[in-house]
Amino acid sequence: MWGLCKGSGSKPYQTVVDIADATGPAYKCSCPSRKFPCKHALGLLLLWAGGDGAVPRGEAPGWAEEWLTGRRKRAEEKRAAGPAGSPSGDPEAARRRAERRAERITAGATELEQRLADLLRGGLATAEQAGYGLWEETAARMVDAQAPGLAARVRELGAIPASGPGWPVRLLEECALLHLLDRGWLRRDELPDGLAATVRSRIGVPGSAEGPPVRDHWLVLAQYETADARLTTRRIWLHGAESGRTALLLSYGAAGRAPELALPVGLAFEAEVSAYPGAGQLRAALGERFTPPAPTEVRPPGTTTTCAAERYGEALRADPWLDSFPVTLDRVMPVPVGGSWQLADADTDLALPLAPSAVAHPGLWRLVALSGGGPVTVFGECGHRGFTPLTAWPEGVVGQAVPLC
Repeated sequence: MWGLCKGSGSKPYQTVVDIADATGPAYKCSCPSRKFPCKHALGLLLLWAGGDGAVPRGEAPGWAEEWLTGRRKRAEEKRAAGPAGSPSGDPEAARRRAERRAERITAGATELEQRLADLLRGGLATAEQAGYGLWEETAARMVDAQAPGLAARVRELGAIPASGPGWPVRLLEECALLHLLDRGWLRRDELPDGLAATVRSRIGVPGSAEGPPVRDHWLVLAQYETADARLTTRRIWLHGAESGRTALLLSYGAAGRAPELALPVGLAFEAEVSAYPGAGQLRAALGERFTPPAPTEVRPPGTTTTCAAERYGEALRADPWLDSFPVTLDRVMPVPVGGSWQLADADTDLALPLAPSAVAHPGLWRLVALSGGGPVTVFGECGHRGFTPLTAWPEGVVGQAVPLC
């Protein structure tokens, strides 16, 4: 679809939307808006969704046809390059690039091990005196070594000193996990295949979805975004109605731009999903979609707070660097405790504390209002900081998922 929209300038904005691509709609507009899609593209989509010939059929003008042709040509070239992402499609060249990158990461991991040893030899108090500059310089070295996963963890270390009571304990814990990841990379050839794939993923080495496609009716459990100065990451949790599997879809957008993939929470669609390699990894790639998202009566099976903690513990055995694990709690109630909150089992005296970030989030009050003092079903992420609720369903009501994030 395409159209012209009168703006503040002398020339109307040229807006075009590609809705025929299997990966989802794409947008382009000549307006200066930093939002993506912009309001002009959304307006065009709204007109099209209204029907009644508001967007008639016709031959695309040159500016729209040029963008559509170029976009589809680039997509075809990307598919022709193969899963390795090699521009030349040469497997031998891809292998040599992978070897060179592995050598750089090994050098970076070795340097990081020395810096951790120096820190512990000098005492954790020196971390508070050195300030954040030391960590940022170390993170930059990891970026140069093409190990973005190590760089991100080093930056997290820099925020711990002087962060409040007990910071030396937290710093030591994170240093231990970083040391474990370093050693895992340096001795990756000795690890089981699944754990070695997990180490590569945590280091930041890209992989591909190699698992066999699983066709199922997938319920969209939750969708939320995290952002930094360079990247916006959208996480989408899915539940397979027939397979019972839980899958995580990741979509990325440059700073200031929303990722393209978006799915409505609480609806279900039929599609194929392929898993990424790695022990305990739930990340997957969305393949062919056979139906559009539609309302459903399906809910994920719930469990108790005790079983939720046990599942997180089991997941840690496969992935020691796991911050949290997806789980659905059945018949729980939000209860205030001191200055915080917890989710208590309606049928027992057991409970899970909410993560500090969840307590400060407005979604907590939506959960409290939905509960009204009664039990609800809650999907979220259970981790060492507590439980983060993402979506809730009221007791005894079919459908009606309420996003909390």
